[in-house]
Amino acid sequence: MLTRTTPITRFVVGIAAAGLALGGLTACGGQSLAEAEEGSGGSGGNTSFAEPAPISDEELAKSVLEQIEPDEKLAAQVPEKMRKSGLRATTSVGYPPMEEWASNGTDIVGIDPAMAHAISRKLGLNLSLEDQEFNAMIPGLISGRFDVLLSSMTDNEERRETTTFVDYVQAGNAFLVAEGNPEKIKVPMDLCGKTIAVVESGSSALIAQDFSAACEADGKPGYEILSLSGDGEANLAVQSGRAVATVTDFPVAVERAKNPETQMDAVRIDGDESIWGIGVDNSQKELAKTVQAALQSLMDDGSYKKILDAYGVGDMALEKATINGGA
Repeated sequence: MLTRTTPITRFVVGIAAAGLALGGLTACGGQSLAEAEEGSGGSGGNTSFAEPAPISDEELAKSVLEQIEPDEKLAAQVPEKMRKSGLRATTSVGYPPMEEWASNGTDIVGIDPAMAHAISRKLGLNLSLEDQEFNAMIPGLISGRFDVLLSSMTDNEERRETTTFVDYVQAGNAFLVAEGNPEKIKVPMDLCGKTIAVVESGSSALIAQDFSAACEADGKPGYEILSLSGDGEANLAVQSGRAVATVTDFPVAVERAKNPETQMDAVRIDGDESIWGIGVDNSQKELAKTVQAALQSLMDDGSYKKILDAYGVGDMALEKATINGGA
């Protein structure tokens, strides 16, 4: 079962990738599946499949996941030790729709858990998924406690010193505006001279400052930035009309806009996406290639896109599974 093991603190991922246009994946150093498979050897041997882990009824992609069948060729690449232990994954709960607790407070649901289920089922493995603090996950890979991490983690150069990333989604930011988008906001420049609510000292403040500077460089008035203590206060400022918009990560904005009680719409900001990866310790290069192959198979059979669509974030999809393709 997927269980809670530790209290959670959600740390903000660095904003360095925000504002950088998403280039071609191979141009960023990403390795294609064909390149990754060169010289990789499967472990061979018995490819009997484990009983898959149960999926919560609250998992929005449940019907998609339950249709995924093991791939015998890919399963043959799994080390014998992992066939016995199953795929040991970790995530950091508290970032819906990427990962959150089900109503029973025990099961973990969301896009990242769904991807973990999908990969484990494609490889014919059972799955365990443990909740850890965000900054404790990479040490968990290094120590061998976990095989993979899936937790909205940006694939960047600093993290690649210890971790190999199988890139699985691209994520940028979005504005949250009043329901119906009365100011007709489509791009950041539409907010020049208008009030935008941000979290003081948070990533949203840095993003707003960059966009405001772009307005001024274009000879237009900058943003009127309203700094507040938290996301809730920033959202309330938009709902009350004190601000025209606030800014947050794209999947989070979509999740909030889905709730009719928020009375807000999400407006995606194009061109500032960063790539998020499934982390594997650098000492486990063959495992990274196997996970990459499983993810590519899910892309090819359509399951991958259906998982994202179940959460309304199909725009986060990548065309190919690459290794270390982030900025």
